[in-house]
Amino acid sequence: MSKVKEGDLVRVHYTGKLDNGQVFDSSLEREPLEVKLGQGSLIPGFEKGLLDMEPKEKKTIVIPKEEAYGEKRQELFQSVPKSNLPEDMEPQVNMGLVATNPDGTERQLRVAEVNENDIIVDGNHPLAGQDLTFELELVEIK
Repeated sequence: MSKVKEGDLVRVHYTGKLDNGQVFDSSLEREPLEVKLGQGSLIPGFEKGLLDMEPKEKKTIVIPKEEAYGEKRQELFQSVPKSNLPEDMEPQVNMGLVATNPDGTERQLRVAEVNENDIIVDGNHPLAGQDLTFELELVEIK
C-alpha cells in the first residue's frame, strides 16, 4: 500500500484541539481537506504528521507551537487611537477587526485591550503561542 510523501495530493479529515481539549476546527462535517504537500500551504507540523500515513489510517499528533503558528510576537501588538475608529464602534476585548494595508490587502486583527483613549490590537494568528493536537484520518492519496 502506498504511503504519503512530499509532493502528493492528499485528502484528509482532521479535528484540531487546544491543550484544554477545546475543538478549534474540524473537517468532519464537511468535505475532507485536499492539499498538495510541499507547497507551504499547511503549518509545518501538520504536513510532517501526514508523511508516511496510508489511506484509511488514523492517528493523533501533537504539534509544538514552533511547528504551528509560532510564538506570539510583541511587534504585532499596536496601539490605535479610539479617534481612528468608526464613531458607532464600541470596541470589546477579543473583537475581530479587519485592517486594510496600504497595498489594498486586508489583515485580521483582534482587540487585545480597551483603554480610555486607545485600543491595543493584536496582529498575531489567533493560535500563535499554542501547542496544537490534531486527530488525522487519511482519506486518500490522489
